[in-house]
Amino acid sequence: MNYSELAPSYIRAIAPYQPGKPISELERELGITGIVKLASNENPSGASPRAVAAARAALDEISLYPDGNGYALKNALARRYGVSFDQVFLGNGSNDLLELAARAFLTVGDKAVYADHAFAVYPLAIQAVGATGISVPAKDYGHDVDAMRSAAVKQGAKLIFIANPNNPTGTFVPGAVLLAFLRALPANILVVLDEAYNEYLPEECRYDSVKWLGEFPNLIISRTFSKAYGLASLRVGYALGNSQVMDMLNRVRQPFNVNSVAQAAAVAALQDTDFVQQTFALNRRGMKQITDGLAALGLAYIPSVANFVSFKIADAARIYRRLLELGVIVRPVASYAMPEYLRVSIGLETENGKFLSALQQALTENLA
Repeated sequence: MNYSELAPSYIRAIAPYQPGKPISELERELGITGIVKLASNENPSGASPRAVAAARAALDEISLYPDGNGYALKNALARRYGVSFDQVFLGNGSNDLLELAARAFLTVGDKAVYADHAFAVYPLAIQAVGATGISVPAKDYGHDVDAMRSAAVKQGAKLIFIANPNNPTGTFVPGAVLLAFLRALPANILVVLDEAYNEYLPEECRYDSVKWLGEFPNLIISRTFSKAYGLASLRVGYALGNSQVMDMLNRVRQPFNVNSVAQAAAVAALQDTDFVQQTFALNRRGMKQITDGLAALGLAYIPSVANFVSFKIADAARIYRRLLELGVIVRPVASYAMPEYLRVSIGLETENGKFLSALQQALTENLA
């Protein structure tokens, strides 16, 4: 018996999400050491020492279930953003939030909108509940929000996913454009504004989406502690939104979806504003180092306001494999309909340097 046939056809049709290759896997495959991983947009500085200390202290109580309501973290987030406690929702990373939004508000036959070249989890989350995803053509590898609004209205969509900045392209929709988009959108269409890379925005690009919540009860803001806060392994994200919407998310989440170690670390990380500022500054320097290096190699790239950059390169699949052999892990993005691009995360100065050196070597070999 083929047991896969017991699953609905829309589940069988899902191509599982492929994460960036871990260092341990490459070590096993090639037997090399000194590997630099610049594939998963992780914080090269690690995590805040205060967060690490809080996580270690929380280990003393790992025999107990975590606070299923996440009181301390939700309260800290409510105070930080000036919202009520019931406007905060916690998730097992921001991926959990995206999937729960689809699960709570979509069903078989419903429609949801996202952009071409946008985060791969959006179509996966939509398809997993039997809904239909509508991918709207991108504009310069970024979101065309007017076209997305038009598609949602014309096709009767219930949900729109917008990543700002976008992954894997690093493109950005200005706050004023987003605000106009929300004001023109019917109130019965929910918007998930995925701001996983919000802390990396240059000062001239920053906007305050939290202030919009009072005007737009159909807005869900999704953020994470995995990126700038450096807690990727602990899996903790959060959403801000209308209390009725957050209540629906609570009804479909797992009872203890954010563990106690993650909650403790996130509370401490939220307080360490110096660490986040240092992360931001390091990222801006690293972005310049890498983009200057790409330009020197004659390679075009998509201008990014996140902690990664996608660059265009001939024979991208072969270059990716050669970089692996040289001990550098980047991210192929062919699955995002970008077969001629690779994405590199911003690392430490030495890591960025190793990447650029390995890339130059791979390019030289490719021309030989």
